[in-house]
Amino acid sequence: MKLTQFPRVKLCHAPTPLEPMPRLSAHLGGPQLWIKRDDCTGLASGGNKTRKLEFLMGEAVAQGADHVVTQGAVQSNHVRQTIAAAARLGMKCTGLLEHRLTEPEDEYLNNGNVFLDRLMGGELDYRPGGTNMQEAIEERAAQLRAQGHKPYVIPGGGSNPTGALGYVNCAMELVSQANDQGLRIDHVVHGTGSTGTQAGLVVGFEGTNSQIPVLGISVRMPREKQEQLVYRLVQSTAAKLGLKDGVVREAVRVNSDYVGPGYGMPTEQMIEAVQLTAQYEGIFLDPVYTGKAMAGLIGLVRQGHFKADENVVFVHTGGSAGLFGYTHAFHVS
Repeated sequence: MKLTQFPRVKLCHAPTPLEPMPRLSAHLGGPQLWIKRDDCTGLASGGNKTRKLEFLMGEAVAQGADHVVTQGAVQSNHVRQTIAAAARLGMKCTGLLEHRLTEPEDEYLNNGNVFLDRLMGGELDYRPGGTNMQEAIEERAAQLRAQGHKPYVIPGGGSNPTGALGYVNCAMELVSQANDQGLRIDHVVHGTGSTGTQAGLVVGFEGTNSQIPVLGISVRMPREKQEQLVYRLVQSTAAKLGLKDGVVREAVRVNSDYVGPGYGMPTEQMIEAVQLTAQYEGIFLDPVYTGKAMAGLIGLVRQGHFKADENVVFVHTGGSAGLFGYTHAFHVS
């Protein structure tokens, strides 16, 4: 796979660390847990979107864009990193933020990612829940064109074939690190939402013939719907890279047992997972994605889903800034 054929800008601190989690592993009494620290990608407190933005913003620069338009939930990690990337490259950025919670706390509306968005000079535009956000960002881009700008539109989560290249690259990086450390990776687990991270990992592992299974812990959709969305992006990403044989449908696996009442809505399992990871490993997760993903991993360990001698890598996709929009949900004093 030749990623050098695609426009790209350097934004990511890579390779990110691949580290064991010995104390959490011992506490759970299950397999050997490892963590891929994509919370350490470096851009505006880091996160998985930085990898995607290297290719997305590379394309924007190649097209001569001067303004980036994207969207997400109010506490969007993606919007925060996109605003940061635009600032780094001297572009303006408009982030359309959808109100997905019915009764949000004031800290959710003004702290965490939102505070950082404002600090970096992002132009924020709020929309009610249920808005067709893709249409909304296309409309905003049309307005900018009418004003003489050259906008570049990035879908929610940066999840299109261009953005997914970032996690094709991450898969290749992870395989290289495992080889260097003499580590056999038996499973990769991560949070799956807008689909780009999972699609990129699946295509990357397929393209390297590593045969590492990927399990996405859904943070929003039922399993069947999420798998369909991921596989659609897997197919288009594989086609973009010229993988002639594509990827089999069975390579896309999702568990949706840990979504709880809905996207961005706290669960007791998420709270426990965030606190255990902090207290046993000194690592901060986030309440929307990695907290629920870790809750899924912990739940599966307790259910005996993994063998005791297996190595399971958890991909930490960042987002700890979002904790400051959810402090009311945690039992700490």
